Amino acid sequence: MHDTQLVMYEEDFRKVLAVTQRLVKDANAKGIFVVDRNGQMISEAGEMRGIDTTSLASLTAGSVAATGGLAKIVGEEEFPVHFHQGQRDNLHITLIAGRIILVVIFDDRSSLGLVRLRVKKAGAQLAKIFEEIQKKAEQSQAQGSAGTPFAEITDEDIDNLFSV
Repeated sequence: MHDTQLVMYEEDFRKVLAVTQRLVKDANAKGIFVVDRNGQMISEAGEMRGIDTTSLASLTAGSVAATGGLAKIVGEEEFPVHFHQGQRDNLHITLIAGRIILVVIFDDRSSLGLVRLRVKKAGAQLAKIFEEIQKKAEQSQAQGSAGTPFAEITDEDIDNLFSV
């Protein structure tokens, strides 16, 4: 199910961004990040500036993978929710639809209870969006390469693009 390569179009990205921007307000969060399990940043919203989002995405994916290994050792399929409490900031990490990771960074302006409540609603919305993206990808894959967004690009077009 999750082996299909996802292609996110502008309209899909806008839907994801709208959910994350709404979650920032509803949860009174400092930052919201949507990451795939491969460690690629999909979307970000909030006031977090100057942080290394590439590292955040890859470390989050690594953490979820490591915790998944721990879950299997103790007989669980997955631990879909992780919480890390710091002196200033807290991280709430949720695995959505088995493929997407939602990271919420919040401080004492919010509470864990509020974040969990708001993440539940936003997570359901994101799961629906990514389910639609998955269906589109599977349909394109079933149609073969003609259904991909790059099907009409020829080798000659690529050569022309990179020639000096």
